[in-house]
Amino acid sequence: MATDYDAPRRTEDDNEESLEELKSRREERRPGAASLDGAEEVESVELPGADLSGEELTVKVLPEQPDEFVCATCSMVHHRSQIAHADGQGRLVCRDCAP
Repeated sequence: MATDYDAPRRTEDDNEESLEELKSRREERRPGAASLDGAEEVESVELPGADLSGEELTVKVLPEQPDEFVCATCSMVHHRSQIAHADGQGRLVCRDCAP
């Protein structure tokens, strides 16, 4: 907000506005503030951790491909080009997990 430094300053004697006027002016300045007065508006708001037990998630699971491996340390699927080494038991370790 721009400030006009040449304008005369207001003193405490100049302040004749009532508290109600100040509150109404403050509410007018916040056009983006959402009011949740109605029950319909409150029901439409989703909170984090909401109950999703009635929802279904459909995911197509593919078997491990010939050019992939599962890291023995992080258990993530990587491309074979990411193999760093095999551990003492012969399990493969990815480059991210290798020291």
